[in-house]
Amino acid sequence: MHRAVTGTVIIAAMMGVCAPAARGQDAQDGARAKLPDMVTPKTVAAVQLGLKYLANMQRADGGWLSNGRFGTYPSAMTGLSGLAMLSAGSTPEEGPHARHVRKAVTFLVRAAQVHDDGLIATGGSEGRSMHGHGFAMLFLGQCYGMVADREQNRELRDVLTKAAELTSASQSDLTRKMNDPSLRHAGGWYYSPTGNNDEGSVTVTQLQALRACRNAGIKVSKNTIERAVLYLKYCQQSDGGICYSARSRGSSRPAISAAAIACFYAAGVYDRATGGQGEEAEMVERLVRYCKKAVGTNLGGSGHWFYTQFYYVQAMYQRGGKDWEDYYPRLRDRLLKMQAPDGSWNGDGVGTVYGTAMAIVSLQLPYGHLPIYQR
Repeated sequence: MHRAVTGTVIIAAMMGVCAPAARGQDAQDGARAKLPDMVTPKTVAAVQLGLKYLANMQRADGGWLSNGRFGTYPSAMTGLSGLAMLSAGSTPEEGPHARHVRKAVTFLVRAAQVHDDGLIATGGSEGRSMHGHGFAMLFLGQCYGMVADREQNRELRDVLTKAAELTSASQSDLTRKMNDPSLRHAGGWYYSPTGNNDEGSVTVTQLQALRACRNAGIKVSKNTIERAVLYLKYCQQSDGGICYSARSRGSSRPAISAAAIACFYAAGVYDRATGGQGEEAEMVERLVRYCKKAVGTNLGGSGHWFYTQFYYVQAMYQRGGKDWEDYYPRLRDRLLKMQAPDGSWNGDGVGTVYGTAMAIVSLQLPYGHLPIYQR
């Protein structure tokens, strides 16, 4: 059950550090003994094969690239691949993929330490650095406190603190940019920290990453979160969906709309079915209704299919009830049919590491291993 909270008490829902579910080898053994509802033996086998593929694709420096051992976006791919291994019960210290998780943490900490401003990025292959920054921060936020080495844990805290500060400092201000006082300083994020602009997919990545940092005990400004929630509210269209950006508007985008549901839930803004009240609850309900038609029906969503389902499955898991019970088996069966013989999924034309990591996280949600996605 969700707690009934509104946007005026967003941070109250983000204060506590969520305790992870059972981890490591014990978690794996327990999973074999009794599977969560709707997780089949075929699902377990597919996830294990996918994890083996990711493990084989990890580079010697601890990072991943978007398409096997090649490609781009190392920070984003390392964050997503690390999340996939955490979702299967491994930690930096325990579980069959502990070594891979530790190497991923080290890779991202080193990537952050070469920047003075807190950006988690590597080299010239990350032109749109804020996507990678957000996914890396999300992964590291889940790992903080699980690392046994005190010095590395201190380094991890420093990286997360500076990363959250960078995200807060790079938030746009729609009040000034659009000369509209009614926006009350609403703000989103853009592809680069100095872009002074906004775009929906980057905004939801930053908002979820900030929630992960807050859960881990990293200081995050209440104002930053509230401004991001206001931004998404402003981007809601008459059909209930979320548009690409505040400035361009245009039609609702299924992928960004699905991600927005997960981010509203993460920020403590719920629909009535999950405990919300008042105008905010109606706003999220309209968004859910839009996504049920645009995404849930026939597992749709034009373009960016893996991205769309990655966020929509989070939203449905947190929503629970009949919607979750109806949606997850259909997504599960679709993903199992899409898996390649080597264990990979090729996602959205981005690559096999990208698709495999997103598929594994999506399939593993019923285990509840990741604090950021827990109900």
